[in-house]
Amino acid sequence: MLLSLLSAAVLQAQGGAAKRPMTFLDAQYLRSAGAPAVSPDGKQLLYTVNTPDWKEATSQSDIHVVATDRGVASSRQLTFTTTKNEGSPRWAPTGGWFVFTSNREAPAASGSQQQLFMMRADGGEARRITNAAQGVSTFAFTKDGQWLVYRSGKATEEQLYALPVAMLAAGTPLDSLVPAQLTKHRTGVGEWRVAPDSKRIYFLSADTVDTDERLRREKRFTVNIRNQEEPTVSLWAIDLTSPAYPTSRLTRDTGMAVTGFTVSPDGRWIGFNAVPNNRYKRNITEEGIYADVFLLDTQGNGIERLTTNDENGESPLSFSPDSRTIAFSGSDDLMKYNMKNRRVYVRDVAAKGAPFRKIGDLDGDVSAEFWSADGRTIYFNEGLKATQQLFAMDVATGKVKPVTAVQGVVSVAQDADTKRLLINYQDPVTPPALYTVASLLELPKKAAWVQLTDVNPWVREQIALGEETEVTWTSTDGKPVGGVLVKPVGYEPGKKYPLLVAIHGGPAAADQLSFNGGYGAQVYAGQGWAVLMPNYRGSTNYGEAHKNGIVGNYFDPGYQDIMTGVDHLIGTGLVDSTKMGVLGWSAGGHWSNWILTHTTRFKAISSGAGTSNWISMYAQSDVQRNRQHYLGDKLPYDDFDAYWRQSPIQFIRNARTPTMIHVVEGDPRVPSPQSVELHMGLKRVGVPTELFMYPGASHGIPDARNRLVKSMSEMAWMDYYVLGKGNKFSWRQVLETLEDPKAEKKVDVKGNN
Repeated sequence: MLLSLLSAAVLQAQGGAAKRPMTFLDAQYLRSAGAPAVSPDGKQLLYTVNTPDWKEATSQSDIHVVATDRGVASSRQLTFTTTKNEGSPRWAPTGGWFVFTSNREAPAASGSQQQLFMMRADGGEARRITNAAQGVSTFAFTKDGQWLVYRSGKATEEQLYALPVAMLAAGTPLDSLVPAQLTKHRTGVGEWRVAPDSKRIYFLSADTVDTDERLRREKRFTVNIRNQEEPTVSLWAIDLTSPAYPTSRLTRDTGMAVTGFTVSPDGRWIGFNAVPNNRYKRNITEEGIYADVFLLDTQGNGIERLTTNDENGESPLSFSPDSRTIAFSGSDDLMKYNMKNRRVYVRDVAAKGAPFRKIGDLDGDVSAEFWSADGRTIYFNEGLKATQQLFAMDVATGKVKPVTAVQGVVSVAQDADTKRLLINYQDPVTPPALYTVASLLELPKKAAWVQLTDVNPWVREQIALGEETEVTWTSTDGKPVGGVLVKPVGYEPGKKYPLLVAIHGGPAAADQLSFNGGYGAQVYAGQGWAVLMPNYRGSTNYGEAHKNGIVGNYFDPGYQDIMTGVDHLIGTGLVDSTKMGVLGWSAGGHWSNWILTHTTRFKAISSGAGTSNWISMYAQSDVQRNRQHYLGDKLPYDDFDAYWRQSPIQFIRNARTPTMIHVVEGDPRVPSPQSVELHMGLKRVGVPTELFMYPGASHGIPDARNRLVKSMSEMAWMDYYVLGKGNKFSWRQVLETLEDPKAEKKVDVKGNN
């Protein structure tokens, strides 16, 4: 039992030993690469590597550099602060040196405070260049290379400051670096962006500030008000060409709050999204479906409203490279709330008042992520069954075709300045890694990709993985259904294995051919389980009809899809039908609860953040409109029956399966009373049950320690009730992970000898 608890930090005493199964603790030791920054000449890439420290319950990040033509072999670590963090590297416009954030010199009382440092890419010591009393939150270089601009100050009072790049490059000492204060805005600076011509900085700021609101919290009157009134937010500009740095307000409609903006490549146009200044249309759910898109002409500041749609949200505005064409993505039907595929809407930017042209013939969501240099093609990433690919869309015809055809998950982005392509990729045997390629023409050929990061080499060196493939079957109504199957490590044809059905959340999501997919599938595979991750009706990636197949009848189509998938695997001879368990989180928890009350075929269930009563959850949750749509499109107060007949708690007396329940106590999405209600129901009808309530106020378990508790406790639950082994979960199982087995040798996950 102890061996199954050992982390990636433990290696067998002799090198070259046989690979071992993956454990839940291994996931806590996976390092991640992020914050990629391409040098101005495109030849180098800066990136951060985040390294978790399980025993201290912390993580630490450093900066690395790699040559884009030579890849991993050329990678070098540039910072080495073992207990401090470096992040957000940005190249100076002339290249050769860069700026980054770090808390390496933060005062003890403010250990997380970030200041800016500069460093040469060929090595040497980092040099501090800011001394901001409250630290630095965000920063950027102006494109003309004249200024390094950063934001600093107390929360809601942050202002913009600038340092001359020439003084930084000359090595001016910190004491002589006096920043220019660009703003003295009464309500502080929010989101901001430098104009392409470096003559302006655009920023968002609240119109008013309620000093008593701030003061009452400081005085510990900390009551929260649901959907509290928020001030209107407007778009402003700073003139960098004047020594006084005057600011001007660009939007003046007090009935609308600006939520975000984009600037055209030529700097003339600004696209922004804004939402009605209504407290009930500005919460986490409603803001997206009530926002509209606007276009501002900086030559005169005239504003054109591009959309007027209630309950139908649009993406930020995207500009073609020549700034002549605008595009946004939105539903195929912009007239009412729906879950139809998203399309791209395009128009000439100067054609004021002209209608948009809808394009995109893919049976999936279409978006505008980046453009070809000639503006004739729009590229976007989108799921395709159990994979994710890059697609190209012809702007003139709307025809969509795939660019990649990987058996994994790919996400391609284009660096805005150098146009270099950066590829995030993972597959069943490859942890997430960053790649690059010289041109779009070479992108379809995976062999042409240059791998830039490899931060978890120990996985391929030490871990035995189960075979992971896409699987398809036919549901009860004849509809095809797909999903991901992970076979047990050491799989033997003809042998029957226990089955874990792991149900994804959403439900508008999909399991894909990724590394260690949903709920630690490879950990179960390492312990001899087969794992099915079904993309049941309601999932994305299989077309609009499949995604909308549960509207008005939420549970039954997906339930039939899941159960026929189980039957398919039993029919192949892979699965022992007497040894099956099921688990899920969020929508996966919803279906777990429905399975609990509609079949006794499973021996154990672990339900995470699942609904039990749609009527009560409607008001408890921070999400209403999409659930109303799923359950018949009427309010529960007008049709209680529609909500009640789809509520698992109605059928609680059918439940027989031992069920473990997990939920975050302050979960805003699927509030914990839903789990409490289910737990009490099971308890009163005599079904074995446990309820684990995790501290926090998020939809997912926020801390690593408790995520491990959840994973290990539910595996113990499965072992006990499905396999008939073990003694359920004990705290010794997780406490043991913090102890050093004396006879074991640690792996250096950083790759040092």
